[in-house]
Amino acid sequence: MSILFASFIIAVILLFTIGVYSLLMTRNLMRILISVEILTKGVTLLLIAIGYVTGRMAAAQAYVITIIVIEVVLLAIATGIILGAYRKNDTLNTGFLNNLKG
Repeated sequence: MSILFASFIIAVILLFTIGVYSLLMTRNLMRILISVEILTKGVTLLLIAIGYVTGRMAAAQAYVITIIVIEVVLLAIATGIILGAYRKNDTLNTGFLNNLKG
């Protein structure tokens, strides 16, 4: 195992740890969205590391580009939903968002 792959794995574990910790500890919708983004960045870095080890960097890069495109679309939709919830309730705290019925 090379030093570059080991540093990739350490970075992925660090990103997963930060993402899961912040996802579980916060009640703010925007922070939850940022936590999900951190987790997806960990996934993309893991795909790049796997592509490096297996020697299939082209396939790994194609997967990562696909994930990034899907992530941007989901980020735009989630931000719109969060802004709508904020306009309706004047808060981003999930504890006070109890009137989200249609």
